[in-house]
Amino acid sequence: MNSRSILIVEDESLIAMMLEDFVDMLGHRVAGSEDNVTSALARAEAGGFDLVILDVHLRGEACWPVADLLADLGIPFLLATGGHTEPPPARHAHAPLLAKPFTLAGVEQAIDATA
Repeated sequence: MNSRSILIVEDESLIAMMLEDFVDMLGHRVAGSEDNVTSALARAEAGGFDLVILDVHLRGEACWPVADLLADLGIPFLLATGGHTEPPPARHAHAPLLAKPFTLAGVEQAIDATA
């Protein structure tokens, strides 16, 4: 599989750093990291990445405005969740899920599911 540029949207810094390490270990590039809906929306508008790992809950806000924008822009994403969440809106029900706690194999499988 070709190397992809991946934006990480995660509000817990230690988890974001772990995801960055996993992305690197899998041969992909980290395009950056955002930790809230507002900055993620701005980064999505700016583009420059192939895929987004998107945490469902960002500093008390749901990620759905970001997911909506990514879908509108045609940028694939996967949803990262601790499992204690309502199902995604129907528009995003197709998005691959990455369940916490993250493992290297789980991240690889979720990334591959977006190809």
